[in-house]
Order: sequence, then C-alpha cells, then structure tokens
Amino acid sequence: MTGPILLIVDYNLSRIDEVRHLRDHARRRHGATVILVRADPTEADHAIADEVIDLDPLRDDFAQIGEKLLADRRDRIKAGIVFSDNAVRSGAELLHRLGVPVDSPPLAEGAFSKYRYRLDESRVADLLAAQRIMVPAFTEIASLDQLHAFAHDHPEGFVIKPAAEGNNRGVVVVRPGDDLTAAFAEVLPYLEGGVICEELIPYRREYSFDGLGSLTFLTEKISARGRYPVEIAQVLPARLDPHERATLQRAGQLANWLVGQCDGPFHNEIKLSDDGLHAAIVEPNRRPAGMKIWALARWVYGIDLHHRWVDTAFGTAPHTERLVPGCAAATVMLGVAADRSFAPDDVPPGADPFGDAVRATTEQLGLADTDLTVTEFSWLSPRRRDLHALARDNADFAAQGCVVLRGDRADIRTVVHTLREAWSHALDRAVAPPAPARKAR
Repeated sequence: MTGPILLIVDYNLSRIDEVRHLRDHARRRHGATVILVRADPTEADHAIADEVIDLDPLRDDFAQIGEKLLADRRDRIKAGIVFSDNAVRSGAELLHRLGVPVDSPPLAEGAFSKYRYRLDESRVADLLAAQRIMVPAFTEIASLDQLHAFAHDHPEGFVIKPAAEGNNRGVVVVRPGDDLTAAFAEVLPYLEGGVICEELIPYRREYSFDGLGSLTFLTEKISARGRYPVEIAQVLPARLDPHERATLQRAGQLANWLVGQCDGPFHNEIKLSDDGLHAAIVEPNRRPAGMKIWALARWVYGIDLHHRWVDTAFGTAPHTERLVPGCAAATVMLGVAADRSFAPDDVPPGADPFGDAVRATTEQLGLADTDLTVTEFSWLSPRRRDLHALARDNADFAAQGCVVLRGDRADIRTVVHTLREAWSHALDRAVAPPAPARKAR
C-alpha cells in the first residue's frame, strides 16, 4: 500500500461518527490511508480505519512503543490528529517523534490534568491577574482530613473534582453546611487518579472559547444549578456585549498559551463575571468540543471544522478570517422526569418523543414550522440504565438533540428550556404503560 497516512490517536467511543467523518475527508481530499491507535479496539474501530493499533495512550512508554510499531511506515505518515484527553500528551509526543507537525507535547499535560493546569496558572498568577483572570486557590487531597482543612479555609464553598476526568464526572459543589463525609464519598472512585479541591469561582455565567488554530468562536453553556453543575445545553452564537467577548477571548487565548495550543483544536471552558470584565478558566482542552459544538458551528457558521482539522494536519487548510453566524443552534441534553430505569427500547416503535417535544415547543412559542428544525437526535446508550431526574453527570441523561432556530421570533435560550420541559412530558407519554382493558359488562 502506498500514499500518505493520517494517524488518529485515540478517541472517546461516543465520538465514533466524528472519526468516520475525519476518515472520509482524509480519503477523499488527500487520498490518505487512516491508521487508528487506541487501547482494546473493537470491531467498530476496525470498521472506521484502514488499520488499528492496540496501544493504550495512558502507558508511560506509549510514544516509544508507538514509534517502533510505526517505524516501517514513518515516511508515509504525513499528518496526525490527537482526539482524546487521555492521549493529549502522549499522542502529541508520538507525533513529534514521528516528525509530524503537532502542538507542544511538554505543555499538553495541562490540557489533561486539572491539577497540572492549576499549577501552571499559579506560576504566572501575576500575569493572569493583570489581565483580570482569576486563579482559584486549589489543593490536591487524598483524605477526609485534608478535605476538612480546605473547607475550613474556604467556608464560602468550593468544588471537589477528579484531577483528570471528562463529562463533568465526579464534580461536586460543596456549599456551607454540606456533609463533607458524603461529598468525599462521591469522589472516592477517583482517588487513585487524583482528586483536587478548588475555590468556588464566584461568576455565574459560563462559556467556552472554541476553535481550531487561529479560527475562534464563543459558545454559551447552560448548566444546572445546585450540587451537580451538569451541562444541559450548548448554544451558538453566544449572546455577548463587545467587552464581554473581549474578556472571554483574552482568557481563552491565555489558556491556549499555557497548554501549548497553536495550530490544533481547543475547547476552553470559562466563567464570566456579571460585569463582563473578569473571567476564570474552569478547564482547558486541546481537542474539539463535545456536545456536538462543532456540528453547531457547521450549521451556524457554514464551516466544517472536522474537514478543516484534517486539512490543517496536512498543511492545506485555506485562510479564513472570521466566522459570521447565519442562524442559532443548540445541543440539548434530555433526561427523565423521575428517577427510573430506562432503555431506548422502552419507547414503542414509531413513537418520536423528541419530534413531539419540538412541535410542542414550536406551538408554545408561536413559531412557524420552518423556524425550529431538528438536525440530530441520539440516545446516549442503547443499554438499560438507572437514571436520576437530577442529573449528576452527562451520563445521567437519556438522549441529546440538536435544533436550529431561524428568524427572530424567539431566543434560542428560551427554546432550550421550553424544549427540555416538553421532552419530559413527551417521553413520559411515549413510555407510559397502556391503560388496563375495561371489563365487559
């Protein structure tokens, strides 16, 4: 086999369709063979790549072994993509060893370890403070006594979270008066990989600084309030005043510098003060955003960032100065109205609770049928799971759906809240048991 090779290093299983999209473009546009590297590959992995190498990116010797396994094709490997948090450092090191252009491997650890990122922030705290970027106090903990000590120093509240974990898993907000023993019990499963406490960031609004290389956009995040600050929606375009936009762009770029991002993708989560002048980084990421944000960007801005990522890796991406929105869009997380065991098979064939919810939202907000359209819908898992009505992390949702809003009859944020409520009713109706038959008289 001849021709160029695109090396894709790891991905999260929920993003398999994105890997397929990357592969198809690499084949079509660049005539490339695609090699995928990930641990314990499945049949699905072999179906989306020309070759799959079984190698865990969390191994200490990942880059050395990967270089040996690929040595015979080194001259053909022309481009590489790192597509998971677990591989952000080791994957970048592997690409660097293979002579493939990639963002800084040494600084990439800050985009994987929340603890490492806070350490990097603390080293340049004066610089960040001069840019009105808050650096939260933090510490790594391994015992209940250490948790009590941090709580004593931060009586106004704080956050406990795994040092390296995605999808809001294990994140617990501790408020004054909360049971510290119960909070510690919730993070016990993550102790081996490290757990940190962070000062509570006092800003209510949250956004993300997203993009690829020098191409950037801002996404508005809608989160649940209370003990579990789970993302319930992502919205494009973010609704911001010019000074707020400047603050977020400044914070997002500073985070990119700290984690070594230059040409690749990024998704930096940022909180913004009410006056729009101050910000704090929740966490940086050197990968595309989740929750279909790049799909939202395709509908809103008319650009396929996955295609551009492949083209950037091959050094052929065209110049694009800025993105101009043509509509609004949102990814909405869809849960259950009450704690219950749920599987998609509970929904009868032919039932369409999401379509019903969108139609109910359209009617309630006085929209035309063409104003609000469904672009994607998917169940988060085909398996039966016990779901909480009060979601504790993103795995507590049953499904997610994407909608596009055209025109100015409603705000996309109003659509999000109306749609989530309509979904709860529509799902309950779809899975309700049939009424008992009447007895014949």
